[in-house]
Amino acid sequence: MKHPTSKWMPLFSAAVVAMFAVQPVAAELLEKTTKVAGVTVRYKVVLPSGYDPAKTYPAILAFGGGPQNMTTVDTVLTRNFRAEAEKRGYIVIAPAAPDGELFFEDGARIFPEFLKMILADYKIQDNKFHIAGPSNGGIAAFHVAAANPKYFLSVTAFPGYMWEPSPAKLNAISKMCVFMYVGENDEYRWHPEMKREAELLRTMGTTARYTVEKGQPHRMETLAGAYAGRLFDGFEETKNGCSK
Repeated sequence: MKHPTSKWMPLFSAAVVAMFAVQPVAAELLEKTTKVAGVTVRYKVVLPSGYDPAKTYPAILAFGGGPQNMTTVDTVLTRNFRAEAEKRGYIVIAPAAPDGELFFEDGARIFPEFLKMILADYKIQDNKFHIAGPSNGGIAAFHVAAANPKYFLSVTAFPGYMWEPSPAKLNAISKMCVFMYVGENDEYRWHPEMKREAELLRTMGTTARYTVEKGQPHRMETLAGAYAGRLFDGFEETKNGCSK
């Protein structure tokens, strides 16, 4: 027996497919691998709640501390970036150092090619990123931003400073907003070097903040978890301009 058919069915099906194709997705954490500058790079991507690939979003390039491997990527996303990014509508890209080479050393060779790849995959506001990280991640943030200034709006280190600083490197980031945080009880050399660089940047007309977190050790809790929004407040401040 031949079943009746309707000429409207194909049109209905197409409409349903189209409807679901444009629906925004819930917040996601993606793990990816790519080949850049002859090395394999593993990285994670945080997509905000309601992410729509047709829309443009602000973005953060985030580095982990210590060995800058996938374990530290997970840590920095969990402690400092993921929840707030999902809520505020940011994309976060967090790569692990390729072949264990830190991002303020040979690992930096993946830039700017890695950034160009991300810009091809996602719609990033103004084609520029905020760059941030703790400890070795903060040092890497300064290093990568100075080497590729046209890709960045701000540098945030908690803590961190410029690796092998020079007038040329500081000048390269002088048009960005710079936010530097260090624990009051951090025993390493962070305090004098960060304070010195912040003062030098301010003489260049840069919006550069050096903040000592009272009672905090090297691993600061005052910028993590429920307090991670303070980092994002800095990112938002860049909308007001970063230099005189």
